[in-house]
Amino acid sequence: MKNLIALKKSFPLWGKSRVCAGMRDILGHKPLSGLRPSPPKGERVLALSFLLALFLFTPSLSFAILKVVTTTPDLADITRQIGGDHVKVTSLAKGTEDIHAVPQRPSFVPLLNQADAVVAIGMEAEHAFLPALSDVAQNPHILPGQPGYIDVSEFVHPMDVASNLSRAEGELHPQGNPHYNSDPRNGLLMADAIAAGLSRLDPTNAETYRTRESHFKEELSGKMKEWQNLIQKTKGIKMISHHRDMAYLADYMGLIIVGEVEPKPGIAPSPKHLKDLVERMKSENVRIIVREVQYAEKTAQWLSDQTGAKIATIATMGGAFPDSQTYIGFVEHNLKAIADAAQ
Repeated sequence: MKNLIALKKSFPLWGKSRVCAGMRDILGHKPLSGLRPSPPKGERVLALSFLLALFLFTPSLSFAILKVVTTTPDLADITRQIGGDHVKVTSLAKGTEDIHAVPQRPSFVPLLNQADAVVAIGMEAEHAFLPALSDVAQNPHILPGQPGYIDVSEFVHPMDVASNLSRAEGELHPQGNPHYNSDPRNGLLMADAIAAGLSRLDPTNAETYRTRESHFKEELSGKMKEWQNLIQKTKGIKMISHHRDMAYLADYMGLIIVGEVEPKPGIAPSPKHLKDLVERMKSENVRIIVREVQYAEKTAQWLSDQTGAKIATIATMGGAFPDSQTYIGFVEHNLKAIADAAQ
């Protein structure tokens, strides 16, 4: 913009009517009624100079701001933190939803059709909704393997990689457990993937993305030092969760996973399974029941009544609670909820 202002000052004949007339002349249009006739050659050169300057000194008019669609609210927050004013971000899932069962809302299709990038958890976490929506959206630029697809699991070391992919084993993920976003150590790696993806799409602002990424990682690292006090309260404590989604967070907090409410991922528990789970919790002195917010409280409360274990209600993505609208808030809410239940 400064260059355009300088260019304007350098031309004494600059004026709206003359430039517009020059543009009409360049495009071969006849003057409209009531307007001056086509300008002389000098003013046509001026108009052409204006057009040239517009392309040379103005960031891409169509892509000055990247339209980014993320699959979860916590990914949206990290993308905004790194992208700043260069991105417009929309999240598909809501914080209280199950990432494996996000509704395929019609409003998602135009968002994906017009998106410059999709930021996804990956490891098939979004298999129930994203592939089908992407096919309908007809935007090949954002499909896996294309520049506009940013898989934030790129640098994450997967846990629970299944060796037996039989459907009888429930809802398994061949690339590993996709619920790594709850571990802040992986948050640092997720930021790396997002910064790299934005820089790939918008190399002009790559340095800005790297700088903003450094600021985000510095803030997150500072919080991780504070969270050590919470982690000290949970090391060695036994727990169960509803779904098999606690591997990464349990590893970070030093928790010992005894089992899940679901006998197998995605399969509802039978009365016999719940009875056996109660006996196991009693025999192994399980103190914490982790209830992911997308699952009904009724079962967790029944298990608590039977065993005396305390319930910690957590989220598997950002935005589920008033204090978890950001990625850091999301992680902190979970850590505090579990640490409180460990008391």
